Amino acid sequence: MDDMKEPGRRRRGPLLITAGVLLVAAVSTVGALGLGGGGSDDDKAEGRGGRLVEVSRETLTDRTEIDGQLGHGPQTPFPVKARGTITWLPASGTTAHRGEQVLRVDDRPVVLLYGSLPMYRDLGLRQTTDSAAGGGSGSSTGTGEETGTGEGTGKGADSGENSGSGASSSARSGTDAGGGGGSSGGPDAGQPASDARQRPVPLHGMDVKQFESNLSALGYSGFTVDDSYTELTAAAVRRWQKDLGLPRTGTVDAGSVVYAPGAVRIAGTSARVGAEATGTPVTYTTTSRMVTVDAQATETRWAQRGTTVSVELPDGRSVPGTVASVGKDAAAPESGTASGTDGGAAGGSDGEGDPAATVAVVIVFGDQASLGRLQSGPVTVRYTVKQRKNVLAVPVAALVALAEGGYGLEISEEGSEEDGSGAGTGDGASRGFVPVRTGLFAGGKVEVSGPRVREGMKVRVPE
Repeated sequence: MDDMKEPGRRRRGPLLITAGVLLVAAVSTVGALGLGGGGSDDDKAEGRGGRLVEVSRETLTDRTEIDGQLGHGPQTPFPVKARGTITWLPASGTTAHRGEQVLRVDDRPVVLLYGSLPMYRDLGLRQTTDSAAGGGSGSSTGTGEETGTGEGTGKGADSGENSGSGASSSARSGTDAGGGGGSSGGPDAGQPASDARQRPVPLHGMDVKQFESNLSALGYSGFTVDDSYTELTAAAVRRWQKDLGLPRTGTVDAGSVVYAPGAVRIAGTSARVGAEATGTPVTYTTTSRMVTVDAQATETRWAQRGTTVSVELPDGRSVPGTVASVGKDAAAPESGTASGTDGGAAGGSDGEGDPAATVAVVIVFGDQASLGRLQSGPVTVRYTVKQRKNVLAVPVAALVALAEGGYGLEISEEGSEEDGSGAGTGDGASRGFVPVRTGLFAGGKVEVSGPRVREGMKVRVPE
């Protein structure tokens, strides 16, 4: 008789199968040939293996998680043009502001100023030759003799007031300079010719305006902030040089200044005190902390500029951040190593095959104080892909693939009040299967709904 019952049980009872569910690696589920409690009393009494869980009402959140690195962003070298021996270097991690030195060369400071243009030339007044001092050309310099009406005459001998008398150039330099309509207040006749021909003229350019803006911000005045380096600018520069302990020349050497967008954090030094100031002895970063993520190039849909993310810090706290930039060039990290700024963790391969190409994503923080004292370390970046609030949910493993198609839940008699059955037998016997509609999968749970599904209902999770 036992042999005869077995086929009947297989036909009436549920059929165990395996179903793949989206976003779940693998779950073992149970199928059913029909709905409802169609089993015999023996089946109900016998019960089934597994555990019972309640249908709960909760919020499901689907998140993307990826590792990142907290730091200060990429390092940038200072373009130091000073030549000589390095006599002082800053300590790594210190902050330099406008007007402060970033190193000393031959015991002279190289000063940090703010701007985007590099210091590509010396800034100062230029000397030019008066137009009357060169025989009408306005550009002649130097000395020599010319053939002309007078004996031993120098340059400018026939500029308009020459009487042909043969006077020497030194005796007539003042007359010649004035006869050509030169600038007012010219030198006296007794001065050397070379002094009489030279006069300072302003230097122009956007680099001048950038420098004057910094000079004004440091508290020096008496000049107009514009693109002209004038005598007034030179006077202010002399006062600045006096405060720095430099010779008061009124000219700013290209090697005495470096520019950066703002205050900087000294990242490191590549030279030692006593070495020649060549190359890039000092590098810097921004003073703001940020997170760099090496995201797989195929999984950057979440990384849109302006997207809000949550960053879990090494101390366990989570703070909000914003995607500031997404790299345009994908790069494959070196085999066996993680690529990225400051050693950021690669969000890449699982160690099998070639590493996945990654794109650098930079995340910034609106409230630097929320980061506390942490300056660097590994972090976890989370982004909410989708969220469903106040929905019924069960573990994904509770889903049953029904023979007629779709998914269902296996209802337990224990604690069930459906159809007036009360508390049930308490032995966990199955009452059958109810079909459900699935929604969001997240965190090992799935959203379910259906006319026969309610909060608190106990369902079986097969083992």
